[in-house]
Amino acid sequence: MKLLLVLLLCAAGVGCGYGSHSSTPPTPASTPTITQFTPPSVLAGSSSFSLEVDGTNFATNAVVNFNNAKMTTTFVSASKLMAAIPGSAIATKATVPVTVTNQATQGGIYGGGTTAVTSQSMPFDIQ
Repeated sequence: MKLLLVLLLCAAGVGCGYGSHSSTPPTPASTPTITQFTPPSVLAGSSSFSLEVDGTNFATNAVVNFNNAKMTTTFVSASKLMAAIPGSAIATKATVPVTVTNQATQGGIYGGGTTAVTSQSMPFDIQ
C-alpha cells in the first residue's frame, strides 16, 4: 500500500511539472532613437573619425550601425554613443543610413532577457 501511495505522489509531481523549469520568452529591449550626429557630415576621402550619436534609450550594449555595418561603439550615456568610423567607410561621396541597435540580453535559467531592437535610420552625408 505504501508503495502505491509513493508511486501516485511521484506521478502527480511529474505530471504537474515539478522538477522542470518553465521558460519566460524574451521581451523587446527599449527602442533607441537618434536625434543628431556630431559632426553632422564629413568629406569623402577623410581619415577615420569618431561619430557622436545623440538620442534616447541607448542601452549599455548598444551598437552604432554605419551603412549597415556594426562599428566599434562606446557607451557614454543613455543619450550619447561614440562610434569609431574607419576611413574606408567614408571613401566616396554618399548618403548612408545610420542606426543604433540595443542588442539582445540573455535571461537567467528560466529564460527572459530581451530581444534586439534597432532604431529608425537617420541619413549621414559623406560630401
